[in-house]
Parts: sequence; structure tokens; C-alpha cells
Amino acid sequence: MDHPIPNTKDALSTQIIIPQKQVGRKSDIYVTMVSSTTQVASKGWFIAMISTNVETDNPEAEIQPGLNLLGPIKQKFLQVSDVFQPTEDGTASQLFISKSYDATSHFETTCLDVLDIFKRGTGEDFDFSKVKHTLEDQE
Repeated sequence: MDHPIPNTKDALSTQIIIPQKQVGRKSDIYVTMVSSTTQVASKGWFIAMISTNVETDNPEAEIQPGLNLLGPIKQKFLQVSDVFQPTEDGTASQLFISKSYDATSHFETTCLDVLDIFKRGTGEDFDFSKVKHTLEDQE
């Protein structure tokens, strides 16, 4: 796109979650827009991504509420991806495999998956209090 999402006060990065009940779905629709401020597009260009879980045989129609928010679109790509998960938890084989990314745009489920893999691999919860917060903390 050559413009930010309308009605966002010209925000250069945006995340919008369209609640499932608002659009009569079982899954929320996630709209994310990024720009040159996040070093992913040339100045004056914007990349919008819309994601959800496919519920019908017409995925493009399912994301239409998100598309409607974007305004004019210069170029559009549509991709449907399968979601996978490991068939076993890895404790016996010591092979710890993550799940596929899901439709969420804020990576909460991915983070929970990583924490679960850590616990299965080490037998312990991850201790966030041991994380160094600044470069000075690492010395």
C-alpha cells in the first residue's frame, strides 16, 4: 500500500484485532500493518497482513472485513498455510518440535509453545528473573 490504514491517525505501524463475534466467526481476524519505521518497507510504502483460521472453502471472503479496513491496495497476495503440531511431546525421543505459527499477530501462542518446549526439555519452568535486561547487566 502507499498509505497507512485509514482512521488510524496515520499510524506507521498498527495492529487491529476484529473480534470473532463482531463478524460471526469462530476465530478472530488479525490485521497488522508495518512500514519503513520497522525497516521492512521502503519509505512511503506499507505492508499489511491479515490472518485468521480458515473456516470455509473461501478464505479470501473470510478476511474481507480486514481488507475493508485497508483502503486502496496496490498489490495483494493470498496464501493459505496448513498448521502442524508434533505427534509426540519429545520427552522419550529428546526431539522437541514446535507447533506451526498460528493466525495470531502478537505471537502469544508461539511464546507459550517455546516455554512449553523449554519445560519439556529441561523439566523446569523458564526463570525470567535470570534474564539480563541491559548490556551492562551482561558484564
